[in-house]
Amino acid sequence: MIVTLTANPSLDRTVELAEALEPGAVQRATSTRQDPGGKGVNVTRALRASGVDSIAVLPAAAGDAFLAALDAEGVPHRAVPIDGAVRTNLTIVDAAGVTTKVNEPGPALDADAQARLVHATAAASVGADWLVLAGSLPPGAPDEFYVRVVEAARAAAVRAGAAAPRIAVDTSGAALAALVESGVGVDLIKPNAEELAELTGSSDEAALEAGPHEAIDLARSIPVERVRASLVTLGAEGAALVSEDHAWFARAPRVVPRSTVGAGDCSLAGFLVAAVEGASPADALARAVASGAAAVALPGSAVPTRDQVDPARVVVTEVAGLPVGDHQ
Repeated sequence: MIVTLTANPSLDRTVELAEALEPGAVQRATSTRQDPGGKGVNVTRALRASGVDSIAVLPAAAGDAFLAALDAEGVPHRAVPIDGAVRTNLTIVDAAGVTTKVNEPGPALDADAQARLVHATAAASVGADWLVLAGSLPPGAPDEFYVRVVEAARAAAVRAGAAAPRIAVDTSGAALAALVESGVGVDLIKPNAEELAELTGSSDEAALEAGPHEAIDLARSIPVERVRASLVTLGAEGAALVSEDHAWFARAPRVVPRSTVGAGDCSLAGFLVAAVEGASPADALARAVASGAAAVALPGSAVPTRDQVDPARVVVTEVAGLPVGDHQ
């Protein structure tokens, strides 16, 4: 079982255009779709599409349209009641696959709602293989919110006499920095090039996406007692996986892009599918990259099924280098 936490979920509305987006112009859509979203929700959707049990924990008021969308898709979830409606995010995709996103801030969570969300996540994660903390924090939540969740989940496991879940994190900015700097220790982070550059203080995001070596060097600079492994997605180039004493790079297969929304979430889900099935790190990386590529070829934030993911198309190369982690 894999538990995901989406602290700031969204209804993702995707509009496809036949031409390039022109600001200020009136344009007609060729298609539209709406999916329940947010990074953790997308991970749960993708896991279940590949046959892996998962449940999504999230804040939403009873009767919210977002919960109806989850029910319609058959996504198992535990909703913590809050005031306010789940946000709607708009994605516009033009004929060339260029994506423009407009994300609402989402409802604010007061201290009581935050505490109930932490408790619900910790309770759901007892006995789970992984706990995935994914997405931005809602207004009102402190930067250290995910640190509280990790500590609560581990304490709940101790009280139940169970093994603590492994922790995977897909967030950015101050929330990711606070979690890494706290020293609580997580098993996996999944930054993209921009997020890794921000976390490590690099100013050369373009160099990261140009090839794996810069990204691997930056991931190696993160102390291993804080982050045991990094899955760094590099857009159309592919992804790198950096663990305690190894690093691998997998180039993405070429696909005709329809939407990049949720592709990173599907990459993380693909990695976790392989991990819970006992695959090697290199094979887990191959499935991660294949899953992300399959998602890019689908409309909106649709997630690929297991049959649509082909890791055999992905070539993984081990990258030589020094052991991970700068302990100076």
